[in-house]
Amino acid sequence: MLKVGVVGTGGIFKGAHLPGWLSHKEVEVVAFCDAFRASAEAVAKDFPGTKVYEDYRELIADPSIDIIGISTPNLYHSEIAIAALQQGKHVFCEKPDAVNAVEAQKMADVARASGKLLMTMRNNRFSEEAKFAKSIIEKGQLGDLYMGRCGWIRRRGIPGRGGWFTTKEMSGGGPLIDLGVHMIDLAMWLSGNPKPVTVTGSTYRKFADRPDHSGNAPAGTFDVEDLAAGFIRFDNGASLQIEFSWASNIAEEQKFLEWRGTEGGFSLINDKLQIFTESEGTLVDQQPKFHTATIPQHTANIHHFIECVLGREKPIFTPDQGVDMIKILSAIYQSAETGREIRL
Repeated sequence: MLKVGVVGTGGIFKGAHLPGWLSHKEVEVVAFCDAFRASAEAVAKDFPGTKVYEDYRELIADPSIDIIGISTPNLYHSEIAIAALQQGKHVFCEKPDAVNAVEAQKMADVARASGKLLMTMRNNRFSEEAKFAKSIIEKGQLGDLYMGRCGWIRRRGIPGRGGWFTTKEMSGGGPLIDLGVHMIDLAMWLSGNPKPVTVTGSTYRKFADRPDHSGNAPAGTFDVEDLAAGFIRFDNGASLQIEFSWASNIAEEQKFLEWRGTEGGFSLINDKLQIFTESEGTLVDQQPKFHTATIPQHTANIHHFIECVLGREKPIFTPDQGVDMIKILSAIYQSAETGREIRL
């Protein structure tokens, strides 16, 4: 039985992480830690016998714990992950991997040296639609993927306005680092994880000082972008357009991902997959139908991590992929500041 200690007991933990840990029969959650001790105590009430900590260092020092789950604000991901790995723990971390590329590289280096598994949440890889698309791409049915676009754009959807989400020191950025991780990662994973080589980007902060759509006046810190757009070139010649926003004057919220290949292409828009090919000289559109997933994507991701710790599966995600991701995000911010293309 693997024993798990959790650092960070807020909404993302309760809604996305906890169900994953609890639903695996070879895992036991034995400790909860949060800088706001009352939060950890409130969760622990439902799990008699579990320990409660306010300082994560005390938690990771427990020799009986095998896995540390991290679901804190972004700033602390790398600090806690590195300390846990150095204590000989496996680590599962909420996205993003870190707030900058230096910290992401440190995490990868320490994980490699420790021999322990480090994995960051990449739940979108576990949707039925994504797995199907990955299968046909790997079989060569779409040919060479060469041009893509992805994004997640909201009409109004600023999370935790005035809190850590909109405070750059804590979050590392706005919708680019919040939403961009999801869709850029999915685009790269589906296309075989090519290496990014150059990045161009622009960011905008247009809604921070306006009342929200309910008329509430701005309060608290808001020093991150509310929209980011950019262009990524990869070492295999492919390129990817990106756009992410928390607030834009658009028709409606949309998550989207497209890849165009030499033999076919696909779009994944608001979780609906369509495939565009040609057969017998005729253009063909296909819309696969999927059964409802047996378990949620976040849970599937955590179960995969556990199976990897147990040696029964090969990791779908590696720390080096996390480093590439944070390099891309950091370069987009740098490009936006300098007005120049950034070479990675």
